[in-house]
Amino acid sequence: MRLFACATAMTAAVCGGAVVAVPAEAAATQVAYGYAWSDGNGHLRVVPRSATFAKPGYRLKTLSGAKELRLDYAAAAFRRVTVACDLKETEGRVALDAKGLGRTACKPSHLTAELARGATPLRIEHRGGQAVKINEFLVTDRPDSRSARGTIKRINDTTVLFATGGKTIKLGYAYTTMFLRTTARCSDGWLAGRPVNADKNGLGGKQCSWTDLTKALKTVKHPVLVKVDYTPGVDSLDQVWEVFGDA
Repeated sequence: MRLFACATAMTAAVCGGAVVAVPAEAAATQVAYGYAWSDGNGHLRVVPRSATFAKPGYRLKTLSGAKELRLDYAAAAFRRVTVACDLKETEGRVALDAKGLGRTACKPSHLTAELARGATPLRIEHRGGQAVKINEFLVTDRPDSRSARGTIKRINDTTVLFATGGKTIKLGYAYTTMFLRTTARCSDGWLAGRPVNADKNGLGGKQCSWTDLTKALKTVKHPVLVKVDYTPGVDSLDQVWEVFGDA
């Protein structure tokens, strides 16, 4: 009995000279604020940020030393800022508690739909890799988008690694991301055929969709040269230009 008490009192313990592993349920609940991205069925990823409440929303800033979390939200309680669970926008009406957190009770499936639209600002209570309670919130100071040249490499159907200026950033993308191609068709492989839609600087001019970007990246194994607009902090890939002349 003494061994059991020691094991459940903390996340790890030395009891009777042995290191005892603690069940995930006994781990302390932690809180993370940040822009969440979909990361597979019933999972999200988020880089924790510092959060300051400034009505009607929050200001988010980089949190030194923060590492990305991957959390299962399939059984989490989810609260939205909208007055109904299936709304894409607030439509001028919000449901916020005194701390500026969403209070409309919704299902994990509604969070899945929201994440499919791109980065979502969330307050997440979690323990042992499981999200327990999730509140959507409003952001008062969303960062401005930046333009840069570099290379991107596919991680999965909604995520890339963007390398520029000696640093590498993980960026997510969704249906709002625009893809501008040098190729004749949106469905062509990366830099396939003649650059019929390239301007004098080699930048693509044919407007295509985020799903075309996914398909094109699947045709190459190495990083490819691009120009992008991206939003730091949010880590969103907003616009991608294919560039004639591979990296």
